[in-house]
Amino acid sequence: MGNNNVEIASRELSKRLNRMLGVSATNLCTHCGWCIEACHVYQSTKDPEKSPVAKAERVRRVLKSEVDWLSKLFPWWTGAHKLTEEDLDDWLYAAFRDCTLCERCVINCPMGVETPAILAAARGALTAVGKHPEILEDLAEIAISREESLDSYREFFKSHIKSLEKEVQEKLKDPRASIPLEKQGAEILYVPLSGVHTIVPPAIIFNAAGASWTMSMFEASNYAFFMADTAKMKQIAERILKEAQRLGVKEIAVTECGHAYGVLRWEAKKWFGDKYNFKVRSVLELYDEYLSKGLIRLDPAKSNYSVTYHDPCNIGRKGGVVDEPRRVLSEAVSDYREMTPNKAENFCCGGGSGMVACEEWSEYRLTYGKVKADQIRETGAKKVVTACDNCLHQIKELNERYDLGITVSNVSQQIVESLVV
Repeated sequence: MGNNNVEIASRELSKRLNRMLGVSATNLCTHCGWCIEACHVYQSTKDPEKSPVAKAERVRRVLKSEVDWLSKLFPWWTGAHKLTEEDLDDWLYAAFRDCTLCERCVINCPMGVETPAILAAARGALTAVGKHPEILEDLAEIAISREESLDSYREFFKSHIKSLEKEVQEKLKDPRASIPLEKQGAEILYVPLSGVHTIVPPAIIFNAAGASWTMSMFEASNYAFFMADTAKMKQIAERILKEAQRLGVKEIAVTECGHAYGVLRWEAKKWFGDKYNFKVRSVLELYDEYLSKGLIRLDPAKSNYSVTYHDPCNIGRKGGVVDEPRRVLSEAVSDYREMTPNKAENFCCGGGSGMVACEEWSEYRLTYGKVKADQIRETGAKKVVTACDNCLHQIKELNERYDLGITVSNVSQQIVESLVV
């Protein structure tokens, strides 16, 4: 069975090899060490074996044997070797547990080595042989099954959403306020997560702004992304794209979820081309637009306490949505404070890339979040606002672990708290 695993994993690695990965896997890394201080895992543990260069080297020495001519001739010189079962066992921790693929190492690398891409390739190879956290596959399968059982699920979901409309109506003092589902011809398809906090607050904001919108029957999360399972990633994303096409919307607005935004905004276009030609934005961009056009008004006096913002890696560093939430929060709260560093240089919270879901690694996750806890403490802020559910859960747990004395919410909830009705 071991040899079979190695063969399958080797084929999967070969499928994923492209020019960028090949260059990053061979001689581009100079082992200068700049990436080490950029890594929240290393910063929180001071363990050199958890540094980006050390983690990547575990995979790189196998890739070198496939793509580097020098390694093929003199493997003893470059450290290259063929994949083994022991490598796969080692990769599970290097690629899944000890790296959140946050890409802070990339932007601090003078050579632009794509360490997260190397470790993502390892994740794909591990997934191909079933060496990955089972919970991630279970959650991906649940998302896929929702489309398959949508007809039987539809009426229950509509009934549940109807009960949530009362909260929207009460907040806005408007009995006409609604959470529309399957509304043909709406301009916006809003894709939430399964939590009420990603449904009711955005619904309040959309109604207050007079938006033409409808809510997706599917959740935005795509746990196949964390497994680097491209086939399942495409299947989960396409449910939403087909729904948008069926309803004739003009754009898709993704809820406050880092990886979901990345998948629908960047990856889907690579997979499907112009088959589904929709504009995709983060809901944060819509909120910023509503404020700039005067469609909603906020009163910062309603949120009279200090607030800081945590940039989710997939929305901020990778996605470029950094100024929009700051403009919103500057109008929503009376005392806004920045973490240092921030925006593209912001440290990962430690809970990304599936770590929050993996209960068996919770102790590691909270340890790796120490650098984020230190950042938060230094601001002196009483509340942390973020725009990703994984970050939200992680920071709540960091608050308990490191006694930060804060509250935590997403941007939508903060807007609703300050909304002028």
